[in-house]
Amino acid sequence: MKARVFSGIQPTGQLHLGNYLGALKNWAEIQSHYESIFCIVDLHAVTAYQNPVELRSKIRETAALFIASGIHPKESSIIVQSDISGHAELAWMLTCVTPVGWLQRMTQFKVKAEKQETVGDGLLQYPVLMAADILLYNAGIVPVGEDQSQHLELTRDIAQRFNSLYGAGRDLFVVPATHLPLVGARIMGLDDPTQKMSKSAIGAHHAIALLDAPDVLRNKIMRATTDSHPAVDIEAMGPGIQNLFNIAQACDETVTKEQVAFMRYGDFKKFVVERVMARLAPIQAKYREVTEDPAYLDGVLREGAARVRPIAEETIRTTKRAMGLYTAE
Repeated sequence: MKARVFSGIQPTGQLHLGNYLGALKNWAEIQSHYESIFCIVDLHAVTAYQNPVELRSKIRETAALFIASGIHPKESSIIVQSDISGHAELAWMLTCVTPVGWLQRMTQFKVKAEKQETVGDGLLQYPVLMAADILLYNAGIVPVGEDQSQHLELTRDIAQRFNSLYGAGRDLFVVPATHLPLVGARIMGLDDPTQKMSKSAIGAHHAIALLDAPDVLRNKIMRATTDSHPAVDIEAMGPGIQNLFNIAQACDETVTKEQVAFMRYGDFKKFVVERVMARLAPIQAKYREVTEDPAYLDGVLREGAARVRPIAEETIRTTKRAMGLYTAE
């Protein structure tokens, strides 16, 4: 039996190079070694208002980019969160055993709540839904970034609390690993190399979208923040230069510091542009191929859901029985 992996990405904004190098590339590399479930987490997306037409389009775009990035539908289950009712159903049952104080301590909730005049309950419950995503499939391995580590730890706490309350001496839920395995390169913003590249950032030159045209991509990298030095000092790279080097090396593993030593910044940025273009060109070509056939994409999502739905349904039955809720025999 292979260990089960679960991870997901919201279908909002534009998937960017940081998403690819930090997650998608890695998922593709490890998918054959695990029972892999990769999810488009659209229920998480609606904790903030989303234009319905745009959201539907982004769900399909995200699914196509999963495939274009190397996630193979025959090796991995690609699913849409809202297509499996068990995600929302389990989230409610877990909400009922999760102390409010645990949720109010979540750093992301505090940060996001401070920026909003009205805070929806979905924002508070976000980490419980994330716990449900993981526990619904009893995933033992959850490749997430450091920004989600607190939520992963909460998932462990919720699983252990539920097992204690309702397990009658046995573990109903697999408690996922505490470490953060299988996470790829951490890519920072081009305009601010001290901040992680983000889909929600406002700046037009912050992120390299996976679907950026070559001229757009080139312009963004050529305008990237550097420092006051005229050339690359490999012994003392500033944050901007280090970020660009990390991008080049993550896109092309043969890149070394010796190759870029003493390059003037204009030449160095052109060097980075070439590596990024070479990495993104086949992804964009595969994306165009996938999206030319809407029926193919629908089939991938339908097959993924059919593959994981029995797992989800069994988890819901087990959870309901443990809590004393009604289940039809």
